[in-house]
Amino acid sequence: MYGVGYLQRLGRAMMLPMTVLPSAAILLLAAKLPWAAMGWPLVPDLLHAAGLAIFEYAPFIIAVGIALGLSDQTAFVGISALAGMFVFTAITSAYDPQGTHPNMFAGAVIGIVTGWAHERFKSFVLPEFLQLVGGSRVIPLFMCGFSLVFAWLMIGVGDVVSGIAAASGDLVNSAGGFGIFLYGFLHRILVAFGLHHVLNHVFWFQVGEYKTDGALYFGDMPRFFAGDPSAGAYMAGLYPIIMFALPAIALAIIHEARRDLRPKIAAQFRMAALGCFLTGVTEPIEFAFLFVAPYLFIVHALLSGAVMWLTWELGVHHGFSFSAGAMEYLINLHLSTNGWLILPLGLGVGVLYYILFRWCIRRFQLRTPGREDAARLDDWAGDVPYRAPLILQALGGKSNIVRMDACITRLRLTLEDDRKVDAQALRHLGAAGVIRLGSGHVQVVFGTYSELICEEIEKLMQQDVRQVHFHAPVQGRMIPLEAVDDPVFSGGLVGRGVAFIPEKGELVAPVKGRIVHIHPSLHAIGLKTDEGLEVLLHVGIDSSPLGKEAFTVLVREGDEVSPGQPLMRFQLAVLRKRAKSLATPMLITNPEIVRSWRFAPYKPVKKGQAAVMSVVVDHKEEQFQGVGE
Repeated sequence: MYGVGYLQRLGRAMMLPMTVLPSAAILLLAAKLPWAAMGWPLVPDLLHAAGLAIFEYAPFIIAVGIALGLSDQTAFVGISALAGMFVFTAITSAYDPQGTHPNMFAGAVIGIVTGWAHERFKSFVLPEFLQLVGGSRVIPLFMCGFSLVFAWLMIGVGDVVSGIAAASGDLVNSAGGFGIFLYGFLHRILVAFGLHHVLNHVFWFQVGEYKTDGALYFGDMPRFFAGDPSAGAYMAGLYPIIMFALPAIALAIIHEARRDLRPKIAAQFRMAALGCFLTGVTEPIEFAFLFVAPYLFIVHALLSGAVMWLTWELGVHHGFSFSAGAMEYLINLHLSTNGWLILPLGLGVGVLYYILFRWCIRRFQLRTPGREDAARLDDWAGDVPYRAPLILQALGGKSNIVRMDACITRLRLTLEDDRKVDAQALRHLGAAGVIRLGSGHVQVVFGTYSELICEEIEKLMQQDVRQVHFHAPVQGRMIPLEAVDDPVFSGGLVGRGVAFIPEKGELVAPVKGRIVHIHPSLHAIGLKTDEGLEVLLHVGIDSSPLGKEAFTVLVREGDEVSPGQPLMRFQLAVLRKRAKSLATPMLITNPEIVRSWRFAPYKPVKKGQAAVMSVVVDHKEEQFQGVGE
């Protein structure tokens, strides 16, 4: 429970309360507007107070956010964490109003313990006359008791904890620029594993303290927004990397792409660069080279640390409430010290990164996007409902998923068997990368579509349907069945499905099943799936007279086959010359048992690609057919 998988859940949970903080930054910016000139002199004070209140009550937000994140946003858990914080605050304030304050440490502890209590007590059974407070309803009672004990403990050691927090800030600051460098390096390395939020929580919400107007603020981020001139050291250096360095990498990838793929790669990475520059979402760019050149990612992490060190040496202090994008740069510029220096520094860093990455990609022949044999089908990005069942299949199916959630850019999964994950299929479906953390813990990076994909998969897992997914039987271009130059096929007289224009002379099984028919002229093969679907693969139009001259069948009737298994080899040159068309239909010849159909976009596909057609089998029809047989 408390290994890497738990840490990635905790990191994701710590990200949840941060979604509230941008509103505080916007309120503080709005307080700087000339309200007095508009006849509303009290508005600046009200807005400033509202913005600081969010950071002042950040311990409560963190406690509730972490608890919700660790419990799949269960209402009982959020209420329990809030009740725990109320109890903690009431007891510590009653004992000594000037003593222990609700702090980020207390909020994190209460949030984590509430999440643990949910796992421990959600199925808690009491005798029938007491079951009113059984199950999840016992969690508020438990947290009130825990918070009482925790508050009493903190009263005894509160001064020690506050001293440790202050001393930790002094210790980190005493490391000077090297401490900043080390943080920047570790931050980028942990991004690859989705664990950077755990590190950020320590530096952004724990290290250092600042007291103003009777309120106490802990951590680099709350101190920055409260006006501490020394705060922002652990955030300012991220701006040149996120706003300039990573978009420069995207530009280098575009310019080093193959000429025929460059337009598509340019469209994809320009959007990624713009999103990174404006909002600070970095994974779509970083994962483009993480897996093809891990050593280059380490160089990137070292450079990130060095840039953060240089930013600190220049006396730049800047901050953000969510991520270091241009929007937050402008919103929070009025609170910064020497924030303008980020722009010339960032331009210089961007030029360095662009030259370095272009040279590395060319010198070491890195297979970055646009230089591989096939690019991912990123134009499926807008078709999340179609991709979701295919992604579920590539993850090993519903039964393989133990736990699933999503942060902004990746799915975080605990699986029964991570060996069932089809990483290649996930990449065809738009994943930037697949990270295996061991013990069944896997992350799949889909960028900002991750949360939508997670929601669609959860809907599918709640449905009791039999869905069958078809792989591409050939390499080539997928076309609508209606585009086949034969009225028998295009009119749906044989069945329903799709067709392909093959580019290579090999046919593979599109689905798991049994070979039930091989045409005497060898140009067509029939399969039957476990779900009762009868599938016909017909190579070419008017190709039956060619026989053995054009076709070599590699299986026999009765053979069991799996997706991607070779079924036939055929001579493309002969078909081009003597057949009416190369079109190769893939049909379901008993479409009456299919309840619903989904087809991928009609685009080029690779042989065996797990993403071309999906059907839902009608249980009633299947059962009826079984009785008839």
